[in-house]
Amino acid sequence: MKKVGLLALLFVALAGPSLIQAQISSFQHIVLIVQENRTPDNLFQGLCLPPYGSNAAWGTGAGQYDIQSFGYDKSGNSIALSPVPLGNSYDPSHSHSAFEVMCNPNKTTFFPCSQNTKLATTGCPLNCSFQYVDPNATPTIYPYLYMAQNFGWASRMFQTNQGPSALAHQFLFGGTSAPSAEDDAAATFVAENPNGLGCLSPLNSIYNLIDPADAPGEFNLVNNPLGFVCFSHDTMATLLEESGYSWRYYTLGYVNKDVSDNIWTAPNWIQEIWQPNSTFTQCEGADWIDNVDLNPSDVLTDLQNCQLKDMIWVIPTGINSDHPSGNPTISDDGGPAWVANVIDAVSNSPCTDTVAFKSVPYWQDTAIIVVWDDWGGFYDHVLPPFLSAPQEGQGDYQLGFRVPLVFISAYTTPTIDSTNQYDFGSILRFAEHNFGIAESALGFADQRSATDLSAFFDFRRTPEKFQIPTNVPPEVFLNEQGPAEPPDND
Repeated sequence: MKKVGLLALLFVALAGPSLIQAQISSFQHIVLIVQENRTPDNLFQGLCLPPYGSNAAWGTGAGQYDIQSFGYDKSGNSIALSPVPLGNSYDPSHSHSAFEVMCNPNKTTFFPCSQNTKLATTGCPLNCSFQYVDPNATPTIYPYLYMAQNFGWASRMFQTNQGPSALAHQFLFGGTSAPSAEDDAAATFVAENPNGLGCLSPLNSIYNLIDPADAPGEFNLVNNPLGFVCFSHDTMATLLEESGYSWRYYTLGYVNKDVSDNIWTAPNWIQEIWQPNSTFTQCEGADWIDNVDLNPSDVLTDLQNCQLKDMIWVIPTGINSDHPSGNPTISDDGGPAWVANVIDAVSNSPCTDTVAFKSVPYWQDTAIIVVWDDWGGFYDHVLPPFLSAPQEGQGDYQLGFRVPLVFISAYTTPTIDSTNQYDFGSILRFAEHNFGIAESALGFADQRSATDLSAFFDFRRTPEKFQIPTNVPPEVFLNEQGPAEPPDND
């Protein structure tokens, strides 16, 4: 016995002082913070540029993080990305049809992407896709750079869908934008932002769908009879509830304050959650009433008052979104401070959970994932890996362009994963695994993904409290009086 004990002590000594007996075996909480419309090449050039990229303590920059400062147009000409502030009015198209243009500028092939290119849109400079956020012009993005360099960075993170924000939110919440499980299996997806509002959609609202027979073209799904586009399928919330876990979706109640009538609120699309009345104008579902919070800043209050659910989705308001806006009355650089405040609210919460008869603070048993929902029409040099050849399966709408993902926890050290391929399904797989649900249990994007996020934490490490630097106090968001706009406007 003494010999075994000595060997064990030797192993611990060789493993290093940072590895200890695991404090927890899984996270009690998962906080998924969703931001809007950026690529790594667009938003994270500051990882390579002075003043941050020039500091040795911040890492080695472009090679490590796989960031590129130039792109190619449809003629093969090299174009340097031009610097702009985070808040600007240049908003290149990020529809599914725009994805096809960026992937295949000469329409010679649809598999794989042949070349990314520019998209000239109304009010947008000719090369507005070839832009990056200049940290010198917008020092408020410092929290993002700090997060990427001090926690987990996924170099090969792709949005699952090849289209805009509303459908990305569907994939992040339920693993699909298909109307039903049968449609998902047949690779039939809503491909564009609709002119309807999920279960609230007026009669004859049009949804653009894609399937292998019509790809890359689209066909219409018309909301007739009323409620036809109130979809029915399981979501991550379904799995959580069936396994005894709680959830909450923080989003904006837009024009009608009693409901969230914006297309970026994923639960609005699901009949089992919404449970509409006979006229499809009001929800009657207990799930929606109990778990959809129409004031995003309530997440800060809930973290202070020990009311954090097991898994939450946090969607910003327009004023705190990274989506470029043409509205000069809105500050477009509030996103980094908003994200930092949500993370710091976890770290600074006075609340605890009881784990194995021990009191564990929120900061020790919460995983935080920060992800951007789509590429926003901006250039990124990493071409998306399609899931299949054209008109042969899931690849006609999956995967999309690269988006940033940062993983933050008390058990995460500076980590750059340049090997594993991730997408929104990887986030769902991580949640499934963490809560003891079979990975791929939804059978949608989680089943098509091959990875979860386990590379970004090690429970054997001594937990370290985290804090994201920001000069903006939480009271700014708790007392916000800005215009009520959704996180995206196209």
